[in-house]
Amino acid sequence: MTDSVAEPSGPYDLAVIGAGSAGLAGAVTAGELGLSVALLDASAQSGGQFYRHPAPVLGAVRPEALHHDWSAFTDVRRRLADSDIAHLAGHHVWSVVRETDGLWAVHAVTGADGAAERPVLIRARALLLATGSYERQLPFPGWTLPGVVGAGGAQAMLKSGLVLPGRRIVVAGSGPLLLAVASSLAAAGARVPAVAEASGYLRYARRPRALLANPRKAAEALVHGAALLRHRVRVRPRSAVTEVHGTDRVEAVTVSRLDRDWRPVPGTGRRIACDALAVGHGLVPQIELAVSLGCATRVLPDGTLGLALDDLQESSVRGLWAAGETGGVGGAELARTEGELAGRAVVARLLGRPAGTGPTARLRRRRDRMRAFADVMAAAHAPGPGWVGWLTDATDVCRCEEVTAGRVREAVADLGARDTRTVKLLTRAGMGWCQGRMCGTAVACLAARDGRAEPPAERRPFAVPVPVATLAALDESAPPEVGAGETREP
Repeated sequence: MTDSVAEPSGPYDLAVIGAGSAGLAGAVTAGELGLSVALLDASAQSGGQFYRHPAPVLGAVRPEALHHDWSAFTDVRRRLADSDIAHLAGHHVWSVVRETDGLWAVHAVTGADGAAERPVLIRARALLLATGSYERQLPFPGWTLPGVVGAGGAQAMLKSGLVLPGRRIVVAGSGPLLLAVASSLAAAGARVPAVAEASGYLRYARRPRALLANPRKAAEALVHGAALLRHRVRVRPRSAVTEVHGTDRVEAVTVSRLDRDWRPVPGTGRRIACDALAVGHGLVPQIELAVSLGCATRVLPDGTLGLALDDLQESSVRGLWAAGETGGVGGAELARTEGELAGRAVVARLLGRPAGTGPTARLRRRRDRMRAFADVMAAAHAPGPGWVGWLTDATDVCRCEEVTAGRVREAVADLGARDTRTVKLLTRAGMGWCQGRMCGTAVACLAARDGRAEPPAERRPFAVPVPVATLAALDESAPPEVGAGETREP
């Protein structure tokens, strides 16, 4: 369905933000159980980052070849198409507020590329956030050269555009995403000379019960491992790219062995020729909208912040549920489970039904089992404090504002900065277009001087950049009975 779906006479029962695995599952579950649902997503296609796929115009014959568990996505997509859910694709949500009558007001902008953006207001009785995550990047000398892309970004290029970032691609960073990215790139014809994993894999063995309770995760690892062996891709544990070489673009990288704290071991650097580097050090929950509404957070095992949620996926703010990577990264299956659980919880709340028995109880047990594995995974790949030793004073930390590690260190050592906000005010680090998503981790670690700190959950009025014209178009005098999905234009 699209935004041409007929609008109900009053507010929607549920607004779902994000049409990835969690958002799709939550939306179709609530819709099938009798609620009116609006599903908003910035992308033109459903599926989120995990099920990103080519546009029909590219004529891909087998888009499922680059995905795991594609049948689960096709099933939920079919259920969405068969429903009365208002699927509002291409809608960028920039703010959510609680109105005086208790309803949620979801503010978004929409418009085709190159066209004027239109402000859109959706009102709903309940809210489900399934906003996913973004990649955590740790800087190192040369990381701003053309040819350096995020590991997830390389996978997105392949899945949605059927293109490769290069022909000879080193994959580096930390986390299970690296194996999936490397196997996908190799299967698509790229030469992958090495996968540099900054952590080891032995830390998984410390929690054998979580491993045994999630055999599908072990099977996935075996599939990726077999693919890498078939393509002769060498995996280098406890290793990292500590420098990129080149003038106009990537020509080679230096891969160094790391100690347990992620400090480079002297004399172990090895230069590997390549024309692209796909790098990422895990994923960070995207929780800006929730934090702006006052939702409580918790520190996850890898040091990032996720939302603190109850057994039924409700946040500390009543009437606001969350699912998927907003509460911690754990994969598509966990996201779908949490989305369905949240959808059922919303139905129970709004329709006055029991919430803790039958399918809901089974979903909770499944969620707990997979969440336990997700915590093991996060702890196994958490960055060590020694990574800040990769940075020379000339290394750019904030790419948007061109702030170097030396300037950040000067703000800390000479000007008394002790937190990211003060560093930001003194150096402009984090004031650029990405609003600290790329540099926030590095700035926080340098400010804390221990290499471990994560950026605080900052409360911002805008979750994404929004044109001033959109703000000017808001009609503050509009009556509270404005219909669901109504578009207000200047």
